[in-house]
Amino acid sequence: MKTSSLALIAAASLGLATAACSQEPAEPATPAEPMAADAMAAEPAASTNIVQAAQASPDFSTLVTAVQAAGLVETLSGPGPFTVFAPTNAAFDALPAGTVENLTQPAQQEQLQGILTYHVVQGNLLAADIVAQAQANGGSTTVTTVQGEDLTVNVSGSTVTITDAAGGTATVTTPDLAQSNGVIHGIDAVLMPE
Repeated sequence: MKTSSLALIAAASLGLATAACSQEPAEPATPAEPMAADAMAAEPAASTNIVQAAQASPDFSTLVTAVQAAGLVETLSGPGPFTVFAPTNAAFDALPAGTVENLTQPAQQEQLQGILTYHVVQGNLLAADIVAQAQANGGSTTVTTVQGEDLTVNVSGSTVTITDAAGGTATVTTPDLAQSNGVIHGIDAVLMPE
């Protein structure tokens, strides 16, 4: 499996998450390398579900806190399958100060659910599948999220980016973290619906 890695701190996290998910050890990391457009299919699904895998990785701790605050743990632990474009802690840290703290308040639960489900697509979309769809369509494709709005996936060379409804982009940095109920693709920004 050809994988890319997050920045230096995430490289260690990926190793921990991979071990926790019963996958083979990750290849040596290269800082901030985006997902390769010719990424291979994921290894067989692990025994952990999407939430358990995120909990096992220190790089997704902010996402786990948000999923808990949104009341989505049971849903994302369910049978799925789900494809989750998972923002890293660094992605959440890049939001304006106080955003995460505000969104995780009980009064903001509905808004937080909308943002988080905008990162989830029904089905098990591996990197190779997404890239093939985009390349067959001139370099981009759209996927409909569980939240109901679309994301646009663009492939340019070895870089795969996702464009949200607001025009913001995120780069897939860690593709194909296969789980028992779907797959996680680590991304470097938080996507925002309309």
